[in-house]
Amino acid sequence: MGALPHIRHSFPWTPTPLGSAGSCQSHIYIHLSCTLAATLLHSVFALVATSDPSQKCLALKSGLHLENTTILDVSYIPDPTNVTTPGSCQSSAPVTAAPLCRVQFVINTTSTSAVHAEAWLPDTWFGRFLALGNGGLGGCVDYIGLDYGTSLHFASIGSDNGHDGTSGLPFLDHPEVINDFTFRAIHVEAVIGKQIIESYYAKPAAKSYYLGCSTGGRQGTQAALKFPDDFDGIVAGSPATDWNNLQGWSGMLSHFVGSPNFTDSPKFLTPTDWSVVSAEILRQCDQLDGVLDGIITEPDDCDFRVSPLLCAANQTTGCLTSTQVETVKNVYSPMLGLNGELLYPRYSPGAEADPTRAAILGGPFFPFAADWLRYAVLNVTEFDFTNFGLREVMLMDKVDPGGIATFSGDLGAFLRRGGKFLTYHGRRDPLISSTNSKRVYDLIVDTLKQKSLDEFYRLFLIPGMGHCSGGLGPTSFGQGTFPGSNLVNSSSHNILLALVDWVEGGKAPATIIGSALDGSERTHCRYPMRSVFDGAEFVCVK
Repeated sequence: MGALPHIRHSFPWTPTPLGSAGSCQSHIYIHLSCTLAATLLHSVFALVATSDPSQKCLALKSGLHLENTTILDVSYIPDPTNVTTPGSCQSSAPVTAAPLCRVQFVINTTSTSAVHAEAWLPDTWFGRFLALGNGGLGGCVDYIGLDYGTSLHFASIGSDNGHDGTSGLPFLDHPEVINDFTFRAIHVEAVIGKQIIESYYAKPAAKSYYLGCSTGGRQGTQAALKFPDDFDGIVAGSPATDWNNLQGWSGMLSHFVGSPNFTDSPKFLTPTDWSVVSAEILRQCDQLDGVLDGIITEPDDCDFRVSPLLCAANQTTGCLTSTQVETVKNVYSPMLGLNGELLYPRYSPGAEADPTRAAILGGPFFPFAADWLRYAVLNVTEFDFTNFGLREVMLMDKVDPGGIATFSGDLGAFLRRGGKFLTYHGRRDPLISSTNSKRVYDLIVDTLKQKSLDEFYRLFLIPGMGHCSGGLGPTSFGQGTFPGSNLVNSSSHNILLALVDWVEGGKAPATIIGSALDGSERTHCRYPMRSVFDGAEFVCVK
């Protein structure tokens, strides 16, 4: 992909240190001495004298020395290709943004923990650094994000978040691995990543950015809370914030449908049953936004009544039993504590139509919640989930391994340093309630005592979108979570480029325009504005 015409290719300012993550006074978990950094930079600057980028790249293998960091391999990729990838998550990944230098390395975060990572350094570099997040229980490098970031000429870095694979088993008896997962891996990505970039390009990154969704959205939020100097701009999509209650809520949903013994449970709903539920929800709520299109623009306005689903006498199809009706009531009710306090919002009406619904409501106990409770909270290998309930939910939140909760509105330090934060959430998300992102926004407002967060924090709610991407309608806006998400290469249609415009040009995005493969578009609004159909199109109103 070529240069972005609306973004400068060079920077008219002199880059300055980006706070504690890159300064000699850094209070971080990996100490990076000033003497070592200076020695490193002087020794590696000599590498840029060569006009051959491949030689400059390959020289990093022996010439790049970073504290607590080992360079595992370096390769120069001159043309688009597929590369072999380490670890158990996948065996190969496409590189479409060549030519670039690929650096594979490991950062020893403590004596018992380490983060494996990769830096992709494009020949055509616009002076920007992009760190990437993870998903689920987070042991997979985001190769889609690496390719996406370099296609936009960011020097991009992704890591395994401190362990290999998708299971939570590595957390068992390893508190430092949990710490990498909960807050440290993204921080060391920023610290070491900036040093690699400065070494390779012989100048520091002018601006630093972060991009992630789901667990990656939580990681980005945690970075702004815990290490506000690491990034100038953050895109944190569909964030898994209030993590422990999210896992508890997911576990309760699985419990409501009869898990773990769902095959014998009268509470269980088959896929056909859920299609009946979806049809009734659309019958009651699709028209609330003025358009019958299968998309519920504002699920929180849907006062879904379950009673029409109850089977009449002698009716056996297209309806639910009284026990199943009770299941549906439970699913679409908020999770409350023992004293009636809100622990987590309800499941969003309409989200059950997304096929990914089956991960939580398909019968088996949701694996993320199961692994988190067993391996991180209880530190055991076996647990009977038959009677899973509020006791386990509240225990997860009380223990809060690694401080993972990420449910705080104290973003004052990030605001004061001039950071910019963009977040988005699909209103048809079947894994994380989009209502929770509104709840987090309101929490920040209450904490900072501000009427509006528009100065530095903007939330975009995306009708029809599933978890991070996909779903119904125009739900592609450059979020980078799947190939082809950048259908229109402009900041009005691309949330990462919109962030660049905001950070570097002071132009805050009022809206973000989603695109679909069929060419259709829809303007998505920032909260607390609402998306309203005016008879011709959807517009944003207060």
